[in-house]
Parts: sequence; C-alpha cells; structure tokens
Amino acid sequence: MNRPAPVELCHKNMRFLITHNPTDGTLNSFIEVGVYSECCEDSPKMVLKRYGVTTVVRVCDSTYDKTPLEKDGITVVDWPFDDGAPPPTKLVDDWLALLKKKFQEDPGSCVAVHCVAGLGRAPVLVALALIESGMKYEDAIQLIRQ
Repeated sequence: MNRPAPVELCHKNMRFLITHNPTDGTLNSFIEVGVYSECCEDSPKMVLKRYGVTTVVRVCDSTYDKTPLEKDGITVVDWPFDDGAPPPTKLVDDWLALLKKKFQEDPGSCVAVHCVAGLGRAPVLVALALIESGMKYEDAIQLIRQ
C-alpha cells in the first residue's frame, strides 16, 4: 500500500503528527529511526522522540504491541472507529478533552494520531481540533491538505 509521508501540523499551542500505522515489524523504526513513507525514498525521517510526541492516538484496529512505546514514556490511546464513518460523539468529546489537557499541561508536546494510511480518520480528528480552536473549516482542510 502506498502511504503518504507523515505530516507535522502546528496551530496555536497545538502540535500534531499525522501518520500511517506501524506494525510490530516497523515499530522500532517508528520510535527510534523515524517514521517513513514506503512510497517515497527521499521522504523526511520524522522521529517521534525528536518531535516531542508524548501521546499516540490509534483510530484504527491495533497492528502493533504498544508496550515498546509505553516503555519510552509515550501514552497510547485506542479509539478505533470505522473507516469512512464519522467519529462517534463520545470519541470526539474524549479527543478534544485529551488535547485540552495535554496542551495545557505540556505546551511543547506533540500528539501523534494515526489510522491505516493516515488519509482519513486521523486527519478528520486533527481537522476537528483545528475547527474547535477557532479555525474556519475551509482553512483547516487546506492546512491539512498542504
């Protein structure tokens, strides 16, 4: 499967890393060496630690053991929902509450969010956060597409 390169987005006091899901076989490079895009040999290496990722939100079914991330001090939250469907209201409320707490307590941190390919569910959650922070929905979509 061709997957886009991971994307870091910053707005106000929020930082996000949108990416595709790792597997048990690629998890170490996801943490240490860097997240990579399988479709582009020259894609930039984005290291979770380098970007200050403190929380990873999985919005797809689990494809890896989260223990190595947790051993490195990274919290993993599982909020899967169906691809192509809107996120459930409770998930949206929990997502926004997590971000409010995370960015108030640790303003320099980064929240990574991933789905299978990093093209649908993960960007939707980031768009919701941007819109809730006051950004126009058209601008949120444009920023994520860039």
